[in-house]
Formats: sequence, structure tokens, C-alpha cells
Amino acid sequence: MNLLEHSPALIVAIPLLTGFLTPLVSKINKKLRNFIILISLLLTLILVWNFAFSYIFPREEPFVYVFGANSPGITLPSGYKIPVRIIFEIDSIGAFMSLITSIIAFLSFIYSLEFMKKYRGLEKYYTLFLLLTAGIFGMEFTGDLFNFFVFLEITSIAACALIGFHVNKSSCVNAGFKTMVMYTVAALFFLLAVGLLYGQYDALNIGILATKINGSLLDKLALGLFITALALKIGSVPMHFWVPEAYGESPSPVSMILVTNTQASLYALFRICFTLYGIVMNTALIGWIIIILGILSMFFGATLALIQRSIKRLIAYIAISQIGYMLLGVGVGLTTLENPQLLQNYGITAMRGGIFHIFNDAICIGVLFLISGAIIYRTKIYDMNNLGGLARNMKYTAIFFIISSMAISGLPPFNGFVSKLLIYESVYKLNPLLSIIAILISIVTLANFVIVFHGVFLGPKLKKFDNINDAPKEIILPIILMIILIVISGMFPDLFLRNLVEPAVKSLINKEIYISAIGI
Repeated sequence: MNLLEHSPALIVAIPLLTGFLTPLVSKINKKLRNFIILISLLLTLILVWNFAFSYIFPREEPFVYVFGANSPGITLPSGYKIPVRIIFEIDSIGAFMSLITSIIAFLSFIYSLEFMKKYRGLEKYYTLFLLLTAGIFGMEFTGDLFNFFVFLEITSIAACALIGFHVNKSSCVNAGFKTMVMYTVAALFFLLAVGLLYGQYDALNIGILATKINGSLLDKLALGLFITALALKIGSVPMHFWVPEAYGESPSPVSMILVTNTQASLYALFRICFTLYGIVMNTALIGWIIIILGILSMFFGATLALIQRSIKRLIAYIAISQIGYMLLGVGVGLTTLENPQLLQNYGITAMRGGIFHIFNDAICIGVLFLISGAIIYRTKIYDMNNLGGLARNMKYTAIFFIISSMAISGLPPFNGFVSKLLIYESVYKLNPLLSIIAILISIVTLANFVIVFHGVFLGPKLKKFDNINDAPKEIILPIILMIILIVISGMFPDLFLRNLVEPAVKSLINKEIYISAIGI
């Protein structure tokens, strides 16, 4: 077995070990600490890329990585013999999510080097940052529900600490505490659901459980707990109230990586609905539940953004609305899962749009948080009512804002247009009203950004901003790289759809391959 085949373990281990080394290296030399973190995240990005395109996307089956015994080690009370082991099972959707995570984590760190350097306690900040990154990878790779819970808790602890990093600001501490409470409730619901399944079937592995679940009342109760827990974790309406404060009060690079943390829980929701329950449960009913959550998130996220004064809170509400598009697209696919004709007619197209929008959301919302951070870095102002005329001094920032806001609003020729168009045309075949709502919400999203652009970048030049200009190159560089991704994925969408999105969609639909990969 070559080193590349150990990539699943290394992808989690490298940021995790680097995180524990960070406080020690900080005592020696801070520049050495930053260099080591940079190398570790770059190496992780390379490993994810090579592993995904060498072992996952070219193949039709998941990659199973085993920690522990390969032969049966213990016998459960039920008589079922299992090996003592932990399993990572990575298919195309898992690899797709890990690519997004590795890109966002790397660029967020580069941004942090300049944005965070004036603050104290950076050894703690970077340790938490790396711990969060490792936990997200673990959520995307594990094939075991209890281990997913463990990684979920790791990310929750790290995320809450990062949200409240500015301990001298009561609003940040309150945001961190509120998020901690919500994350704790979600974790308790998830653990209770895992306990219900384990108590019935003496198994925790997703593949094993998928073959044993029979649709009993306890199975349905567990599914309800799973959906509630993960909907709360992703900030879906009506469980969204922690999101604006968490995104709005955390440092901008943290806000960006929190988007990928949210998406990891979104991935888990899709995994449970398609793979764990997709064989015995009524997927059409589950799909409509997901669709309703999506529509509510789209509507309330975009409309509540209209009344925000803080630029970061406005973007946070837009992030909630964009989660709705992903839920809508994949939910439509879930409703057609039991009808091959409808699945081929419009279900797969809807899922392609929803999955592609995960990538677009991470890039577009992420760069909007970085742009807002660049504005705050120069002006020290969060309230849009106290800003104006910045386009004269921050020309590049204004251009980047226009591109990213147009992209997430679904305007051509950017990536958001492609994913949303796929969702519009497929959802219309299921229910025209849903498609009309989705289009109207995109118009409201664009209206939000027109208001922001007019208030922040246009208008008369304010004397207090005479001496400011665009942020330093260390802050601008990650923004430029993400803008390039927005343009490339918008100009050449087939490249991304064919090589990344379609394999991810197939891996969710062909659940039997995932279930059988562990050799049960």
C-alpha cells in the first residue's frame, strides 16, 4: 500500500497534529508557527486533490479505509460478530465536500495571517482553526454514526471558541455562547437518534444499519431527530436564529470556514436521507420535508437580510437563504428517488443544481465575508449606515463585491447562474410555484446587494475615509483567487459538472454501492 492510500488518515491527522504543535512552536518563533501551518494546510490540499482524482472520481465505488482489525473481534449480545475498528468510507460526494473544505481552509488561513496578526492569543486561534478543519474532514469521511457525532462535537467546540475569540467584546461572547447552546441541543438530538438505532440493531456503521433498518416507529423517530439536529446545525429556518450572530460577530476568516462547517452537516443530512433511510423509508415524504425547509430558509433568509445594518449580518442571512437552494435541489431529487422515470426526467438535474450550489455557496459567500472583512479592516466600521463612497478609495474591493454578489444572486456569466438555472428548470417540472419562489428570492437577494453597494461604495466621498485604500495584498490575494474560481466555474461549468458534481450526485443515488463497499 503506497502513501497515497493512507490519505484519508493523513488528511485528518495533519491539521490535527499541527494544531497540537501550534502552541509549542509559538513559544519558539511565531513566523515558524505560521510557516508550519501554511505547509500543513497546503499539504492537506494536495493530498485531498490527489486522493480525490486518483481514487474516488475515476472509480464507481467508495474507498474504504480501516483503522483497526479487519477480521471479527467481538460478538455482540445479538450474536452479530464485528471487528473492532473505525471505518472511513469516502465516495464521490465525500471527496467533493473535502475538496471544498481544503480550499476554504487554505485560503482562510492566508487571509488570517494579515487580518488577525494584531490580536493576542493567536496560538489558541490557530489551534482551534486547525481543530475545526480536522473535524470537518472527519465528518465528511467517516462511515460510522457515532464517530460522526465525535467529529461533530470537535467542530462544535472549536467553532464556538472561534466565534467568541474577541473575548473583550460582549457581543462576540454572547454569540459564542448562543451557538454553543444550539450546537449542544443539536448534538443531543443526534446522539439520541444514534442510541435508538444502536439499541435496536447493535450497529453504528451506516452501511450495516442501512441493511437492517425496517421502518419501525423508532426508526422514524430517529430520522426525525436526525433531521432536526442537522437542520439546526446548518441553520435552516426555523432553527436559524444562531447563524446571524455566529457569522456576524466572528472574525471574517472564521465566518468563511464556518460556511464549510455548516455544509458538512448538510452533507450528513443528505447521507442519512439517501443512504441510511433511502431503502425502506418513503423518500418522497422525506424529500418534501427537505423542500419545505429549503423554501422557508430561502424566503426568510433573503427577506430578513433587507433590514440589516451590519454588512456581515446581512451576508449571514443571505447564507441562510442559499442553504435553501441546496435543500430545494436535493430535496426534489429525493422525491423522485423511487420513480426512475421522474428521476431521469428532472430529479438528477435538480440534484446537480443543488450539489453544484454547495461549491458555489462556499466560494461566493466565503469571498463576501472576506470582502466585508477587508472593509472592516480598513474602516473599523460594521454598520453600513456609517459607510459610503468607498469605491473611490477601495476600487478593487468594490469590483470584487460586484462580481461575488452577482454570482450568488444567480446572474450570468458567473457560477451561481448555472447552479440556480439547473434548480429553476428542474423544480418547475415538479411544481411551478416552487420555481417561481426560487426566482423571486434570487431577485430579492440581488436587491440586498444593490442596497449594500449603494450604501457602502457609492455616494459622496466621506472625509473620514480620505486616507484609506484597498486592504493589504495578503488580504486581497485570497479574494482574488476565489474570484478567479467564481469566473472559471461560471465560464466553464461543464468542467465542474462533469468531473465533480455528476460523480457526487451518482454516489448519493446509487446508495447500494456505498452500503456494499464495507463487505457486509
